[in-house]
Amino acid sequence: MSPKRFHASLQAELLLFLRNLFEGKGFVYPEWEIVLQRHGQDWCPVPDLTYISIEKLPTNVGNELCPVPPELAIEIMPEGQTFREFVAKAGDYLNADVLRVWIIDPIRRTFTIFFPDRSPETYQGDRLLTDDLFPELAVTAEHFFVKAGI
Repeated sequence: MSPKRFHASLQAELLLFLRNLFEGKGFVYPEWEIVLQRHGQDWCPVPDLTYISIEKLPTNVGNELCPVPPELAIEIMPEGQTFREFVAKAGDYLNADVLRVWIIDPIRRTFTIFFPDRSPETYQGDRLLTDDLFPELAVTAEHFFVKAGI
């Protein structure tokens, strides 16, 4: 299913925010296909947004698929897909050494953050999203929904 306005607007706001947040530390890319492993086979998902640090991205990467697991993969749920489907996908990302997965539900106005070593946490409204992996991060989920005009 093709992305609709809520999806596109959220993706744009997140891209601007994260590029500013991670400036000089890494790269934020929309729709960059990643080469990962799932169940012992190549798996090439295309997250809505990906963050990868300068230290992790090989310097010789050209115009190709992302060759290493990023620190962060963000998926914005489209209408018609279930949260359960995205929970499974988040597990696949984590099993492939992605350190954080954000699943964003524009209808419920939630961000659910998945970690490799603990249960996921859901952020909604004015609950402040912070993360030890990204110490400079301090923002609410609602900030993005308001900025995106949702």
